[in-house]
Amino acid sequence: MSESENSSTAASQSQCDELAAAVLRYCEANHFKIAAAESLTGGLLADVFVRIPGASKVFLGSAVTYDIRAKAKILGVNADLLAREGAVHPEVARQMAAGTAQLYRQTEDGDCVIGLATTGVAGPGPDGDKPAGLVYIGCSLPCGFNGIRARQTVAYELRLKGDREAVRHETVQCILEKLRTLSALSQE
Repeated sequence: MSESENSSTAASQSQCDELAAAVLRYCEANHFKIAAAESLTGGLLADVFVRIPGASKVFLGSAVTYDIRAKAKILGVNADLLAREGAVHPEVARQMAAGTAQLYRQTEDGDCVIGLATTGVAGPGPDGDKPAGLVYIGCSLPCGFNGIRARQTVAYELRLKGDREAVRHETVQCILEKLRTLSALSQE
């Protein structure tokens, strides 16, 4: 890795750490928990949270469901949807996010889990008709999150550039930025 790549990676990691710390502070102050379902990021999203001291007050865990069958069995993603569309689809991201929120829900905490999900094509080449860099992130937000009145689960499409590692790392940064925006942290 060149010196400029090392510098860029360190800056990106520092930015992700700042975003993750802000999200964790917001969630702790507002009594929310976070859980993740990761496919193409393979644990990177969990890593960005657990690098922050005190993350265990908010971050519950991450299910790395790389295999399409694991998405159905562990997260409850509709098997017919997966057979028809494959893993790289906005509805798969939504169902992964909702599934992880349910999987990590703890009775004593109530419905306070934010479910995050990543699925996509990291590359280097396409996956069938889906190009490298096509990513869907899912967010399942509980009642009360930034004033919403009922659980809301959404997916966002990303079109990312770069090699496999760049796509995976940028996906993590994008989901953190989206969560910051959804929580109105960007206005603080």
